[in-house]
Amino acid sequence: MTQPILQFGTSRFLQAHVDLFISQALESGDAPGGIAVVQTTENAESTARVAALASGRPYPVRIRGLLRGEVVDETLVGRAILQAVHARTDWARIREAICGPVQIIVSNTGDRGYQLDKRDNAYDLTAATHVPHSFPAKLAALLYARWQSQPNAPLSLFPCELLEKNGEMLRAIVVGLASQRHLPREFIRYLTGHCVWANSLVDRIVSESIIPVGAVAEPYALWAIERQPRLQVPCAHTSIVLTDDLKHVEQLKLFLLNLGHTFLAERWLLDARPQDETVYHAMQDPALRNELEAVWMDEVIPVFEEQGKREDALAYLDEVRDRFMNPFLQHRIADIAQNHVQKKQRRIAPLLELATSLAAGTGTWIPQARLRLATKAGSTQG
Repeated sequence: MTQPILQFGTSRFLQAHVDLFISQALESGDAPGGIAVVQTTENAESTARVAALASGRPYPVRIRGLLRGEVVDETLVGRAILQAVHARTDWARIREAICGPVQIIVSNTGDRGYQLDKRDNAYDLTAATHVPHSFPAKLAALLYARWQSQPNAPLSLFPCELLEKNGEMLRAIVVGLASQRHLPREFIRYLTGHCVWANSLVDRIVSESIIPVGAVAEPYALWAIERQPRLQVPCAHTSIVLTDDLKHVEQLKLFLLNLGHTFLAERWLLDARPQDETVYHAMQDPALRNELEAVWMDEVIPVFEEQGKREDALAYLDEVRDRFMNPFLQHRIADIAQNHVQKKQRRIAPLLELATSLAAGTGTWIPQARLRLATKAGSTQG
């Protein structure tokens, strides 16, 4: 394996997001090189994708939706993935790569990707032949090999899991694991002081897979990365934004896009709307559309205005409307409504708390009747 970018995860999301960005950047000479992909699970679909990706052949990414009100329907080609392996069967090759050309590690390992596995407790993480079960343990073992072979070589890690401060979180898990196993203090200092762990936010709806490899995605795409010293970005791309205020980017997504979805799910549940209703269909209902617009303009945008960020929020909201009005995207509200009470606590309650906090400082109270009612209603809905 000879690529400078090592990626853990084979998902259609990565194919249409990070991998496509790097592919496009390679064409203009704005990326350090190609990608070697590692499958970390025993999922049959992932195995089929890895088999297809291992050929190094290009794959299609179909972009369908609205961009600034105009319909987009085009097929792009991903060419950045040049090698693909399975962690269980190709561990020696992965160790060789981490001790050689790798400069950047990318991961997107799913909702449970950061969970540890008790089976790893029985094994020495520094043993060259043992393949750990959990992703954090795999990463700890590989970084230990890297530290032993080339401790001064630069390395940046880009977790893409949808978790706040994902880089800091993954670093803490790996450091905690190293400490529990009583690995050398110098190695722990390497993890905390030499390796660069990026906090970032990824955003693109990738609606379906193309078999055996490829994806269908919306036009909108964002990879917001928190700026920090010594960070090596995987490529230069118009959809990659380096920012000193990642929290603001996260709030835009949470309080406008995610909150908008959850408000539509609230109405869908309370009004017993059609089981197969999608976000696009809901946006065609004038009464429901007007109610959502009122939530955005009267109850959300004023919170950004109080922070001096109204124009940013309005520009982002224009993009959200395009995404909600995508006629090609079958985004079922029934799916959005899963775990609805918990989503209201994550997406609506923090906005209300922020508004209350701002009011205490400025004396400006923002009426948020619809959102406050939503947080109180249906406390047993799931």
